[in-house]
This record gives sequence, C-alpha cells and structure tokens, in this order.
Amino acid sequence: MIAVNSFLVQIRVEPSDSYDLISFNETQQHHHYSRATEQTILSGENKMEGTLKSPANYVPLTPISFLDRSAVVYADRISVVYGPVTYTWRQTRDRCVRIASALSHLGISSGDVVSVLAPNVPAMVELHFGVPMAGALLCTLNIRHDSALVAVLLRHSGTKVLFADHQFLPIAQGACEILSKNREKAPLLVLIQEPLLQPVSGKKKSLMEYEDVVAMGNSDFKVKRPKDECDAISLNYTSGTTSSPKGVVYSHRGAYLNSLAAIILNEMQSSPTYLWTNPMFHCNGWCLLWGVTAIGGTNICLRNVTAKGIFDNISKHKVTHMGGAPTILNMIVNASESEKKPLPGKVSFITGAAPPPAHVIFKMEELGFSMFHSYGLTETYGPGTICTWKPEWDSLPREEQAKMKARQGVNHLGIEEIDVKDSVTMRSLPADGESMGEVVFRGNTVMNGYLKNPEATKEAFKGGWFWSGDLGVKHPDGYIELKDRSKDIIISGGENISSIEVESVLFTHPCVLEAAVVGRPDEYWGETACAFVKLKDGSKASAEEIISYCRDRLPHYMAPRSIVFEDLPKTSTGKVQKFVLRTKAKAMGSLTKKGRSKL
Repeated sequence: MIAVNSFLVQIRVEPSDSYDLISFNETQQHHHYSRATEQTILSGENKMEGTLKSPANYVPLTPISFLDRSAVVYADRISVVYGPVTYTWRQTRDRCVRIASALSHLGISSGDVVSVLAPNVPAMVELHFGVPMAGALLCTLNIRHDSALVAVLLRHSGTKVLFADHQFLPIAQGACEILSKNREKAPLLVLIQEPLLQPVSGKKKSLMEYEDVVAMGNSDFKVKRPKDECDAISLNYTSGTTSSPKGVVYSHRGAYLNSLAAIILNEMQSSPTYLWTNPMFHCNGWCLLWGVTAIGGTNICLRNVTAKGIFDNISKHKVTHMGGAPTILNMIVNASESEKKPLPGKVSFITGAAPPPAHVIFKMEELGFSMFHSYGLTETYGPGTICTWKPEWDSLPREEQAKMKARQGVNHLGIEEIDVKDSVTMRSLPADGESMGEVVFRGNTVMNGYLKNPEATKEAFKGGWFWSGDLGVKHPDGYIELKDRSKDIIISGGENISSIEVESVLFTHPCVLEAAVVGRPDEYWGETACAFVKLKDGSKASAEEIISYCRDRLPHYMAPRSIVFEDLPKTSTGKVQKFVLRTKAKAMGSLTKKGRSKL
C-alpha cells in the first residue's frame, strides 16, 4: 500500500471531537458504528446544539455511487457503444463489480495502484469504476509514451497490475522487460483484446486477457467504498519527464465534485450522448467518464479519431456532446466534403489547451457546433474554469465575440476561487487586463498532492493556493486570460512537452554545443517543438539528422519538428533569452501539413 495522504489536511477528527468516521458497505444498509457515536451531540463553539453527524446525513462522496444509481434508474439504457458492441448500464455495473472482485482475487488491496495503457475503448470506461470498487487507484497512462517512460511511471507508481490494449502491448511489454532487467518486480500484465475481433478457438493464451478477468469475478462482490472521501481514487502523471515524474493524486471527493461541475459546464441534461474524441487517459477524461455515468449518458468510444469517424458517429448516434484540444477542431473544420455530414442537432463542443483561433471557432459554429472554452491542469482534475457566455456579448462583432470566447474565463462551481497573483509577494494583481502574474486556484477540485513528493506539493500549495505556473491577466469583468506559460511547457495536440527534457536529449548529440527549445505554431497540432541549436566548432549535422536523433530517444510527439542553426541570445548572466526565440519561432509562421513530419 502506498501512502497517498501523508501530506494532506485530513478531515478525520480526534475522538475528543465527539464523533468517528463511519464505514459503509456496498449497499449502505449495514453501518458499523458505536451507539455512543450515534447518540453524541455536537457542542461547543460554532456548533449547533442538537446536531449529529451520523450515517443519516453523512456518506463519503465517491463516483462509485453514480454507477450504482444509473444501474437502477437507467438500467436498460445503452451505456457504451463501440462499433457493434454495446452494453447497458445494468450490464456495465455488473462487469465493473466483477472486475473489482477479480482484482481482489489477484491480490489487489486498498491503496494499490492499477494502471492501464489503452485508447478510448470500453475497457477504459469499466476500469474507471472497477478499480476504485476494489479500493485501488487507477493510473491511466498516456498512449503516446514509449517503453522507457512507461517503465519510469510504473516504477514510481508501484503499479501491481497493468492492463494493456493489444495495440500498445509492445510498449507495455517493453516497459516490463526494462523493470525485469533492472531486477525490479514488473506488474502483472493483462491484455485487452479488440472486442470487435472473434477470439481464435483453441489458441493457447500467453497472457491473461481482460475478458478472463471479467469472467473470474463474482457479481455479488462487496464493493469497497472509501471510508474517507479524501482517499485517493486515481493517479495522473503530468508532462511525463523521466527525471522527476509528477504523479497527481485525485480523491473520491474531488472526482465526485468535478464530475458534477463538468456536467454543468458542458450544459448536459439527462441521458446525453457523448462522443469520446478527447483522450480518456487524460485527467480521467476530464472527469466526464464519471460525469456521463451520473446522468445515464451513452459513451460512444472511438479507438482512432478521424474526421470521417467523427461525422459518421455524430450522424449515426445523434451525438449531443463531445470535446477535445484544438487539434480536433482543426480536424473537423478541415474535413473534406466527402467526410462531412449534416449534424442531426446542435452538438456542444468543449475545448481547452491553447485558445482556439477565431476563424476556427467561426467555422465550427457554422457547421452547427456550440463552442465552450475551458482551462485547467492535471492538478485541477482537468477543466477548472469555463468562459461563461454573457448575453450582452451577442451584439459584439464576430471577431470580438471570438476574442471573448477564447479567454479562459472564470472558476467553475467546483473551484472556489481563481486569481492572478504576483508570485513573489503573493498579492493579487489589479483586474485591468494588463497586469500579468501567475494564475492560482483554490477549491475542492484541486489535487490531493504529488505522489511521493511532499516538497513539490508544499511548493505548489504555498500561501494556501495552487500555483499553476501559467501566466495571465484578469480583466475588469473578472475573466482570466492566459498570456504565456512559465517553465516553457509546449502544448502540442493537447499534450504537454517539457522543453527541458527535449533539450537534455539534444545536448547528448555529439555535434551539439548549445540548444534551446520553444513552441512554434503548427497548423495541425497547435504548436510543436522548435529547437534552436548551436553546433560545436568543426562539427556538421543536418536538421533531418538531429530530428531523427531525437525521435529515436523520445516519444515522437515530443521530438522537434523544426531546427534552426544559430547562436543563442543570452542575458548578461548567460541565461538563454527564450522570449526572443519564441518571437523568432512565431515569425517563422505556422507549420503546414506539408511542412511537418509524421508522428
């Protein structure tokens, strides 16, 4: 078991405070607590005489309850669609309970970590409930990582079981081999087969398979609900740097509240149909895997996201909601006429990461999409703000409307407060749209902390706020607008790229003397890595050679797509002036489809 709450502010109180936390079983019909606890009356300062904390008015919040309810209220409604494969909410809950039961049989206990490396397939929906129902944490791994990085994250998280989709099995096996070679215990590997393919009868299995896990579980398994709603439910890694991975710990409470906030900011009504074009592995699908469950929606799963697949599924399943990074927006608006289909109704689309360009918003709305812009981080369970539209903006010119819509907005209902502060004085800056500072968050949907890194947690929470590392301004109307990113993080296709990690690889090239990496506009990915390189005297290397060198040592999406050979601008103390390089990269213009290398 890993200690995930060692640096948290606990809600658990001492016995002298007159009550104990209550443990609940799956149905909440048999509560184990003392008669003294039930009869104790809270008294003292700021406490109302005659009040009592008991099972009647306190149950630890957890998304598990969403599935329990939907299995009753929406029992026969379709919960998951993947091609011809469908499940109802009654079937989904049964499968999730069986998974929890099987994991328990496999030795998984409370606080253990179970990881998954898979795209948007039905197993991802089920594991978001089955793993917490076993009392464990779910760690969703980025499918764009290579074996070396996956091995680092498996080691850091202490993963006991790894579910791997067949498409990414070689990555998972490579990671396990790395651990084994280092004489470290590799996790139990479970293969997620393609449900659309019929199994070959009589073929000997070399690995335990996902459906074997479902089959070995019992439907009457006693689900392990959290005793404390601040207990961990999932683990999400940030930019994935190999030197110091940051594992962001989510709680049952935070996941519950952010799921409800996600429903509201997406303006969802009962039983929506959600098309999964944003990655389920990223921030637990922005908590919408739990949120869609809460209101009995239907999850339309897409293994590969293409323009044709998007329009076909919207038309066939009458999709009401979807989301994704600007990459998906570009895919939609640039779809060929043969790929496009008329929308059967208004489709709400929530986007984040880099602000979408005005012309992209125009084209999306012309196609029939209703656009929402949100902003957040892994540490805020995904979206933490929403650019709430005001009726008075309807009369503005379209260009002005697009500028308003591209702002990051205000805190959603799960976040108590968002502000822009001076990172040194920690004072709030004027809401004048010009004073730039660091964006900070405070509220119930901010992470528990960084796994096994109390110092980083303490630094992130200094002064009672979560410091995002993003630079922005607050406008007079209270809306936040990002202006730059600290620590030089590049956002490409919704994924974070650490410039420091890319630079560290460049510095290992025998011909490279100096290197600095910044983001360059990219027509498709939003932005990609652009490396400014100074070669050693007498050395020769082409841009293609350096790009290939990086692609051999990094996940391909992290490798530079552009190389510029020149002396690097520096301050008097020798620090590279990256703001100068960013200006140069922007002046180079956006990479086009013809100008970018393939992933």
